[in-house]
Amino acid sequence: MWRTSSRSGGNGECVEVAGFADAVGVRDSKDRQGAELSFAAPSWTRFVAATRAGRFDLPA
Repeated sequence: MWRTSSRSGGNGECVEVAGFADAVGVRDSKDRQGAELSFAAPSWTRFVAATRAGRFDLPA
């Protein structure tokens, strides 16, 4: 089941994610019939943790 990011601004420009047995899918919410990316579950977990830690934030 696909779900919209909890950080979505509600403007329709966000991503959707879906958990599968051993992977996580990501797609553009504006183009649900378009391409889907798939990541191994451990890689996705590390990406989310790094994002929450601010590792991808631009310097002020």
